[in-house]
Amino acid sequence: MSEHSLESLLSLSQENLAEILGFEFRPHLGKVSPPPDLIRGDFSRLIGSWGKQFRAIPIGKEDDSIVIATSDPLNISKLDALRECFGTSTKVVITTEEEIIRAINSMRTSLMSDRVSSLKEEEGEQSVDEINTSLKIDVTDAEDDDAPIIRYVNTLIFRAANERASDIHIEPYEEVLKVRFRIDGVLHDVDTEDKRFQASILSRVKVMANLNIAEKRLPQDGRIGLKIAGQDVDIRVSTVPTRYGERIVLRLLDKSKVMLNLPSLGMNPQIMEQMKRLIVRPHGIVLVTGPTGSGKTTTLYACLTEINTVDINILTIEDPVEYELGGVGQMQVNSKIDFTFANGLRSILRQDPDVIMVGEIRDLETVEIAIQASLTGHLVFSTLHTNDSAGAVTRLLDMGVEPFLISSSLLAIVAQRLVRRVCSSCKQPHNLRDTECRELGLLKSHINAPIFSVKEGGCQACQYSGFRGRLALHELLLIDDAIRSRIMQRADSNQIKSAAKNFISLKMDGASKVLQGVTTVEEVLRVSQEELLEW
Repeated sequence: MSEHSLESLLSLSQENLAEILGFEFRPHLGKVSPPPDLIRGDFSRLIGSWGKQFRAIPIGKEDDSIVIATSDPLNISKLDALRECFGTSTKVVITTEEEIIRAINSMRTSLMSDRVSSLKEEEGEQSVDEINTSLKIDVTDAEDDDAPIIRYVNTLIFRAANERASDIHIEPYEEVLKVRFRIDGVLHDVDTEDKRFQASILSRVKVMANLNIAEKRLPQDGRIGLKIAGQDVDIRVSTVPTRYGERIVLRLLDKSKVMLNLPSLGMNPQIMEQMKRLIVRPHGIVLVTGPTGSGKTTTLYACLTEINTVDINILTIEDPVEYELGGVGQMQVNSKIDFTFANGLRSILRQDPDVIMVGEIRDLETVEIAIQASLTGHLVFSTLHTNDSAGAVTRLLDMGVEPFLISSSLLAIVAQRLVRRVCSSCKQPHNLRDTECRELGLLKSHINAPIFSVKEGGCQACQYSGFRGRLALHELLLIDDAIRSRIMQRADSNQIKSAAKNFISLKMDGASKVLQGVTTVEEVLRVSQEELLEW
């Protein structure tokens, strides 16, 4: 230890620190199960705020000693304080900061769920409509005197974030209230609650989102800003009236996890190079197309981040502003005061912009203003809901845009879809069948690396689904002279696509991702069925 200065120790990884200090290193803590008396009452703080701040938590018991996992073994005073709290011998193991956070999340989820269940049983037949609804700053810092409905909603939000859910669906039916999470684009049942708790649960969410709890006949939209295990998370809330009560969907936007650069999008190298050349053009329109939830906005944010420098004025108009970009002027539409995409776009043009991002092209007025902006020396980014890149041209024609305006302003169209990524912890080798090769347009000779498929039943790391995370498939249609000629002739999407040179379709990009071993044949075919039907 004396051979190493404090500065040199601080620069080491946890694994190297463990070796030097003589502690056990555990890269994976697995299932944590601290003694019950350590996760009740005041000791629960050791797993909440205290554990998150000092990165040290009790994870179990071995040979009458409390096992403490830490990612900061040099913080000796805090470890000593833990020993005094427990009043017993302790054993210190070192792990990564990510594992500490995962263990905290796991224990807090279990703790909060147990408390909610027990207190709901104690509540009995008492009216839960009278429950207090004070808002907590961090949903993981639950208090013993919190009302059960508050803790139940906090637990749902926390659990959703912990399981990487993008949406929480709270759905009332005739006899029960169902809760579902959308994880990696797929909905999963997670809970079923007694009907008598429905009004209080829905009211709690509406209070958190500053919605009118007395209005149950009209749809409402709101927003919740809070912390989950120390991370800033924005939640968009939408309510709609249904036959058995209001249905609520919460969309979680974790600011810490958004990918805001082009390399992180996983684009095909050829498409990446073409995109880098496009986003530095002085004027023109670049469209990103795809269904809702396919990552279009993230791609646009990545493009803006790539060119965001002090000598460029970038302005955006969005609905809503999902993530804050430093150095970029972002505006949010507001239909209540008639601040629409079209009106906002007119205002932006008087702000001397170099680059403009329009969240979505929804009508003829917006697209006409965007085209005029591109023709007068501005680079414009926007999104459109179409199945593929060539379909964006026919959509613009159908909206009433003149062909000569499209051909003279449009630079390129990117289409994208999201596919689930095979879990790296439990994936297993897979031999492509002849039918799969034909569907992907591959030859056996193309396969020069292992192909993987999901393991049935998955593992703990992927919540037993076999998939963990998602990645995007892209196709890029560059508007060259041949494409412009087709546009002027009002050609359909198939004719436009057939005129493209060196065109990489969604299915082709998906096939390359299968060959890289990061997704499966079934996932690629699931999101490219429209293309297969067209051909």
